[in-house]
Amino acid sequence: MEVIFHEKQEGSLCAQHCLNALLQNQYFSAVDLAQIGRRLDDSERERMAEGGIGTNEYRRFIEEPSSNYDDSGFFSVQVIAEALSVWGLDMVLYNSQNPVAVTARQDPTQMSAFICNYHQHWFCVRKLGLQWFNLNSLLSGPELISDTYLALFLTQLQQEGYSIFIVIGQLPECEAEQLLRLVPAVQTVKPRLLTDKAGPEGGAEAEEDDDGALQEALRASKELIDNDDTALQRALQMSMEGDLDLA
Repeated sequence: MEVIFHEKQEGSLCAQHCLNALLQNQYFSAVDLAQIGRRLDDSERERMAEGGIGTNEYRRFIEEPSSNYDDSGFFSVQVIAEALSVWGLDMVLYNSQNPVAVTARQDPTQMSAFICNYHQHWFCVRKLGLQWFNLNSLLSGPELISDTYLALFLTQLQQEGYSIFIVIGQLPECEAEQLLRLVPAVQTVKPRLLTDKAGPEGGAEAEEDDDGALQEALRASKELIDNDDTALQRALQMSMEGDLDLA
C-alpha cells in the first residue's frame, strides 16, 4: 500500500489532498488552488461589471468575501473543476441524469474515480490497478474497497449527505496503477481515523472557524468506518439470497 500516494489532513487543505490523491502525485499546492480561485473571482467580477459598476448588486458583490477560496484552505467546487480541467478531466454529479451518471449508478466499478464532498471536506475514491481505494485524507492511509462494497459505500455516502461527482477523462499514469495491476493490494488492518483537527497551515483563527465543519466531516468518516463491516455483511447476505432465488 506504500506505493499509493496519500496525503494526510493538514489544516483544512482537504481539497488539495483530494486532487493530489486523485492524480497520485503532489501536483497542486494551496497556492496553486488559491490562484485558480482568484482567476475565478476576476472572471465573476468582470461579468458583474457588465451590468454597471454603480449598481447595488455590483457593490454587494465587491464587498462580499470570495466564494471560491479563503485563507483557511477552503476551495469551492468551481476551483476543483477548474483544477481538473488542466488535466483534461471533468466532473458529473453522481445523482444526475447524465448518461455517465446513469451508468455509474448501475455499476460504479465501470468508472475510474469519484470525488466526494461534505461540509467543505473533499476526498476521492479511485481505482488503482483493478482495485478501489478510499483516499480520504482523514484516514491514516488508503482503505481498500471491494467491488462488491463500492456501490453500498457510495449509497452510504449519499445517505450521510455527501455530494458525489464522477471523474470523467483519462487519469495520468502513475506508479501505483502499474504496480497494483501486477501485484494487487492485500489489507488486513483498516486505516485509522485521524483526529488532529488542524496543522500549522491553518492558524488559530482558521481552526476556530472550521472546527464545526471539520468535526462534522470527522463524525461522518467515523460512521463510514464503523459501518463498513455491517454493510459488507448485509451485501453478502443479499448476494446469497439472490443466489437462492435463482436456484
